[in-house]
Amino acid sequence: QVQVVESGGGLVQAGGYLRLSCVASGNIFSIIAIGWYRQAPGKQRELIANISSGGITNYADSVKGRFTILRDNAKNTVYLQMNSLNSEDTAVYYCNVQGRMRTLRDYNAWGQGTQVTVSP
Repeated sequence: QVQVVESGGGLVQAGGYLRLSCVASGNIFSIIAIGWYRQAPGKQRELIANISSGGITNYADSVKGRFTILRDNAKNTVYLQMNSLNSEDTAVYYCNVQGRMRTLRDYNAWGQGTQVTVSP
């Protein structure tokens, strides 16, 4: 199995920054893509940033220019640097990791989420 753990959430004032981490571990042969999602109260979970094995990144318009996704392949870790935070960024942030296990079965694993709260 593959485990995904997010960390780095917390309470921050508007205009501030946070850096989230996502670590994948377990029966990993390869990681194809990692995505950061968020879900605000009463809203659907949305994809805000992802990065491919080749380092290609994509961002939702709502975070483009403020958030940066970074990948450390050696550590199976992805970071989400979030700058210029505002109240609309308040949500639970989830990491999703997709790839192949050593058994050559594909996996699609989610973390438990980390809360980000931006105060006015």
